[in-house]
Amino acid sequence: MNGSAEALSALFAAAQAARERAYAPYSRFRVGAAVLDEAGAVHAGCNVENAAYPVGTCAEAGAIATMIANGGKRITAILVLGDGPALVTPCGACRQRIREFADPTTDIHVAGPEGVRRSFTLEALLPASFGPDNLA
Repeated sequence: MNGSAEALSALFAAAQAARERAYAPYSRFRVGAAVLDEAGAVHAGCNVENAAYPVGTCAEAGAIATMIANGGKRITAILVLGDGPALVTPCGACRQRIREFADPTTDIHVAGPEGVRRSFTLEALLPASFGPDNLA
């Protein structure tokens, strides 16, 4: 399901809706993210800035927190949606957050308002990563 057109469409719609609700009065750079969990449920988040910059929360972190709060345990795909000509890939901290709940082959889709621009695996964005299995 994580590679299906239906799943990708649902992720895009959820990230787009979340992005519209982003709280970004300082950077004015709104980002939405949506994760697909192991049960096929979609969970979205948006960036939330804070006057005590950089205390804000990334969209990916919000989506992951929503997934956990709703009972999801594993990320099977994630989509990150942002503006601008450059790819809006997850920051380093969010790549590690994704790693906590995903495996190296998990798809990370990077989108702009027009649609998906590029897809990566987690391994491509965070090679030779440290994760929960290192502590087992």
